[in-house]
Amino acid sequence: MSALYNFKRISVVPMAKDFVDFTLSKTQRKTPNEVHRHFAIGRIRNFYMRKIKFTQQNFHDRLTLILDEFPKLDDIHPFYSDLINVLYDRDHYKLALGQLSTARNLIDNVGRDYCRLMKYGDSLYRCKTLKKAALGRMVSIVKRQTSSLEYLEQVRQHLSRLPCIDPNTRTLLICGFPNVGKSSFINKVTRVDAEVQPYAFTTKALYVGHTDYKYLRWQVIDTPGILDHPLEERNTIEMQAITALAHLKAIVLFILDISELCNYSIEQQLALFDNIKPLFANKPLMVIFNKCDVVRLAELPDEKRELIAKFQEENACLYAEMSTLTDVGVMEARNKACDALLAHRIEAKLSSKKSGDILARLHVARPKPRDDRERPPFIPDAVFNRPEKMDTERKLLRHQQEEEGIDFHLDLRAEWRAVKPEERYDPIPELYEGRNIADYIDPDIKQKLAALEKEEAMREAAGFYDPPPPEDEETRQLRQTALAVREEVDKKVIESNRKKKMSNKIMMPMSSRKRSLSEARKEFYEKGYDDAVLVKYAKKRKALVVNEPSYKKLARENSKPSRDLMGVRDKKMLHVVRAMAKRSQRRMQLEARRGEGDRHIPDLKPKHLYVGKRKLGTANHR
Repeated sequence: MSALYNFKRISVVPMAKDFVDFTLSKTQRKTPNEVHRHFAIGRIRNFYMRKIKFTQQNFHDRLTLILDEFPKLDDIHPFYSDLINVLYDRDHYKLALGQLSTARNLIDNVGRDYCRLMKYGDSLYRCKTLKKAALGRMVSIVKRQTSSLEYLEQVRQHLSRLPCIDPNTRTLLICGFPNVGKSSFINKVTRVDAEVQPYAFTTKALYVGHTDYKYLRWQVIDTPGILDHPLEERNTIEMQAITALAHLKAIVLFILDISELCNYSIEQQLALFDNIKPLFANKPLMVIFNKCDVVRLAELPDEKRELIAKFQEENACLYAEMSTLTDVGVMEARNKACDALLAHRIEAKLSSKKSGDILARLHVARPKPRDDRERPPFIPDAVFNRPEKMDTERKLLRHQQEEEGIDFHLDLRAEWRAVKPEERYDPIPELYEGRNIADYIDPDIKQKLAALEKEEAMREAAGFYDPPPPEDEETRQLRQTALAVREEVDKKVIESNRKKKMSNKIMMPMSSRKRSLSEARKEFYEKGYDDAVLVKYAKKRKALVVNEPSYKKLARENSKPSRDLMGVRDKKMLHVVRAMAKRSQRRMQLEARRGEGDRHIPDLKPKHLYVGKRKLGTANHR
């Protein structure tokens, strides 16, 4: 809100379940958690007594925070007090806060009583039972406040959305029937974007904007529309406007629609003025006739013009005429209202008792003359003759603009001080990517262009750009032959490059390209050859062997075999070893334990020595 009432800073009110969860969780985290039955009975009592006191203090602090942050209706400005009564019901609001205050006292009593009972606990079981009973009673007390906590959270959310209204600053308060142009007026004089629609009660709450006049900040408040009926029949929307009129020290701008486009006649609007006139007491008042773009005040029918004239005679206040659609008279009405409010505030200060106290503190010394000689004030001649005397007759740019009107041209270069006068109107260099474009301009470019065009014309006249004559049959065959020769040369070059690449590679030895007998017989069979000669040749030369080397040969050939093959006799033994390793890791994997293959990083700061709750003794051993 304002500097006095910042309702936006009220903390969130938790629900009863969250309230309990937060508090018990904090008790579990912030207090010791380990106790044994062989401990001394005094130590056990202190253990559970600490939990009871911590929980009680936690509940107490949270409830106190809620009670302190919510405004007290008797301590705040009457405007806010009545506004809260209109929006949330004063009795319900006080009842909710009173129930929380009672719950806080009950929780304090429960904590105090169970701490007294704890000294009679003679075993761990009885002390724990007392702790459970104490915490259970505290939780039950908080859970009974569910409805109050939910209501206060809704009030907090609505309070945080209320506009920032300062009851003591300079304020323009706009009121009147619905749809007479109140929101349009505040949109014109401030930067508020209030919704404007052609139906009644578009504005359902107070809207606040700010405007500047005479170097002062002014607060403009748009109120919801008010209907002409008794106070008891007015709803919550209308009561917000009534509350603002009753309590804010402001100038009241009563807007009257003389075109009657708001579906209310001038008689009804004047009747509403008479109805709420007691709220205007001790406040400056201004009546604004709006929508003069539709019909002006002088163009009204005679009976309505007489009615308004009689109204003006009976009410000695300010009057203005404007149109929020065409902006005619809007700023004049605002300035007139601001001047009237300033004069009223100054008059109120002078008529108050404080003005006499201020004047009593002022003393003007008037020395008595010691003789009859006159001593006029002495002003040196240098003061009158100083060259830097202000020239009040100098013609300013403002005067020049008023004389020339739309033909006025603002010459900013004439006021440059860091540039010599003869250089002020020099062309500013144009830069592109850090380079001056003028450096790349050829001064003789036009002569060179003319010479180039002349040369092109001579070429065209000589037939330089004429298409060539069509080819004969002999030339065409010669061109095709040359193309075929060129393709053949390219193929030979590619083949030569391929052979060069192959000659530089290491050729695979025959021993590495051996195939098994079964593969060779299969290939012979597919091609339709007899494999008897192949078998005879293989037995004689032993040229076809198994493609995969044995594990003994692999161990001999590799200087450093892999770890899973070390000590393995053959392929069968390798399968057995891998199955055994997989079975041995299964239990560790299920229990997520560290195995012999995991890395071990020593803990330089063991957690059990540096983390934990301490109560008695010193920490030297840590």
